[in-house]
Amino acid sequence: IASYYYLVLLKGTGDSVMDQRERANKILQILRGKFALPEWAGSKKREPFQTLITTVLSQATNNKNRDRAYRNLSGKYEITPKALAGADVREIEAAIRVGGLFRNKSRKIKELSKVVLERFHGSLDFVYSDPLEKARSKLMSIPGVGPKTADVVLLFSAKKPTVPIDTHVNRVSRRLGLAPRKGGYEVVRNLLQSFYASEDYLPIHLLLISLGRTYCRARNPMHKPCPVSSLCPT
Repeated sequence: IASYYYLVLLKGTGDSVMDQRERANKILQILRGKFALPEWAGSKKREPFQTLITTVLSQATNNKNRDRAYRNLSGKYEITPKALAGADVREIEAAIRVGGLFRNKSRKIKELSKVVLERFHGSLDFVYSDPLEKARSKLMSIPGVGPKTADVVLLFSAKKPTVPIDTHVNRVSRRLGLAPRKGGYEVVRNLLQSFYASEDYLPIHLLLISLGRTYCRARNPMHKPCPVSSLCPT
């Protein structure tokens, strides 16, 4: 799949796959110099179920409100499948209200907690031992867990070689010409993984998010001060 979309992406540009890979890694190098990675990146172990809940809470909100919602929820319940499966959905709503979409998120949290408890005996530890695609398939069998959420859990908790494609990564990758304008989630993921070494998957994910939030915004992108403008075909 990745090879096919390389050809689509490069058609008519005169660039080779190697040229694109070199440009992609120049972008990474510049972004490393511009943005600091979080202290926890690559070091702190993140429990997979807690990562899953954090990812659900992060939908359609900013990091500050996500973290406040998580603190409120963890102050009321232990963040485990057993505790949240047995929680009152209205109490979950009250705890996570600050994060927005609290009714939808509370139902999702309760439902997925029940599934993890019943189907996986209350543990997502298979993300450590199962091969990537098998673990990914299991995660995506949980209601409310799509490819991005699964990839976040796999990368952040188990250090599995996958690149989660959130809204910022998706937008920035297309604007930078690292992915075609058209094409779904897997197209963008496979291309980014082809451009970068697996040890760079976590940094490029975080750095493209930083670029998207700071300069390459959905509306009114800041072209002139953008640190990678000289490498950007847009």
